[in-house]
Amino acid sequence: MTTTGLIVLLVVLAIVAVAALFFLSKRRTTSLRRRFGPEYDRAMREYGARPRAEKELERRTERAEKYNIHALSFEEQRKFAEDWRRAQAKFVDDPPLAIREADHLVCDVMRARGYPMADFDRRVEDLSVSHASVVRNYRAAHDIAVAQEEGRANTEDLRQAMVYYRELFDNLLEAQPAGSSAVTRRK
Repeated sequence: MTTTGLIVLLVVLAIVAVAALFFLSKRRTTSLRRRFGPEYDRAMREYGARPRAEKELERRTERAEKYNIHALSFEEQRKFAEDWRRAQAKFVDDPPLAIREADHLVCDVMRARGYPMADFDRRVEDLSVSHASVVRNYRAAHDIAVAQEEGRANTEDLRQAMVYYRELFDNLLEAQPAGSSAVTRRK
């Protein structure tokens, strides 16, 4: 093979390698964006660069794969749904208490499903792997609960927090919404 032929071959191989890397990178981005939804965009804002954000999201996924996350039994679902109804009923007379109980109940369901109960930020990261659609609301509910503890939340804020907690609760419960009369397991 001549020197020119060798150079042409190396250039072609380099172009193919760059195209393959571009394709794989695009596929990785599409997969992560689909899996994490709005959490992908949040990671992009937080980490500032796509490779760093995607590496963080992949790190979360790898960490979460090591957990023994499992579905709740029918009895656990029923008990938690009843606990939710009681917490929600308290909202009329004592919204701050209802918010605290909703937060504790979400943590109890996470614990029962096998999530490690680290600090709030770690819980959010862990939830983002399998519950990306509601993790933004969990952050918002938590922020409102903190504002309430500091005396900066009104009743409408607390009502919104309760809605956010309920969305996450129902998502974690993997059953019919807590306010419905029958609790059945999803397939």
